[in-house]
Amino acid sequence: MKPSSTHTFEREAKTDQMVPMFAYELLRDILIPEMLGKDTDEISYWVGKHIARTFPLLSVEEISSFFKEAAWGHLELVEQNKKEMKLELTGEIVERRLLMHDEPSFRLEAGFIAEQIQSQKNIITEAHEEIAKRKKKVYFIVRWDLKDHVQGEI
Repeated sequence: MKPSSTHTFEREAKTDQMVPMFAYELLRDILIPEMLGKDTDEISYWVGKHIARTFPLLSVEEISSFFKEAAWGHLELVEQNKKEMKLELTGEIVERRLLMHDEPSFRLEAGFIAEQIQSQKNIITEAHEEIAKRKKKVYFIVRWDLKDHVQGEI
């Protein structure tokens, strides 16, 4: 069955509804820090964890897909061993945030990743970011202790 012109228009209309990067920056980098003040980083980390609990994902690949859909950038696993993993975040939004701000925060993303990996492994997990401005990348170091299970899990 041939798609109708209405169907094509609806699809195009949805594309037009994407949030412009400037609108995202206004909220993320100006409004929210103004409202939260010095607690922005800490609260952002916990909000990231809350978002992860709202959207539980089953793999690192799904986390990467979520990042793309949320317009947070391109997330890729670069290293992993028994106790930690390293993920790399790149993309236009990342480059722009690194360029526009002296100290951009990626705590929201770190909290999101920490909670997703914690849920997947059932082990208490924490994440922190390392900003590589010259490389136009952000690295997330995710660590866990194999003996520190989520309460109620064995």
